[in-house]
Amino acid sequence: MTNPVKVGLVFGFFVALAHVGWSLLVATGHAQKLVDFIFWAHFLSPAFQVGPFDMMRAGILVGVTFAVAFIGGVVASIIWNVFHR
Repeated sequence: MTNPVKVGLVFGFFVALAHVGWSLLVATGHAQKLVDFIFWAHFLSPAFQVGPFDMMRAGILVGVTFAVAFIGGVVASIIWNVFHR
């Protein structure tokens, strides 16, 4: 059996940490290079431009992604527990 809150926290922190990393790339000016590389590696033309860094938007991004991943982790844990009794 898994603990839904603990699984939710793990999922939430993992996804939030990835978005903190993205926010740091935007803040340091390296995000556009990464986006361009990813599109290039997939044989696509870049369709998006990275906007300027804004601390408030970065906080919202990290907070919302944590919340969504937390809920996903809780739901995944509950489903796991239902099927693994």
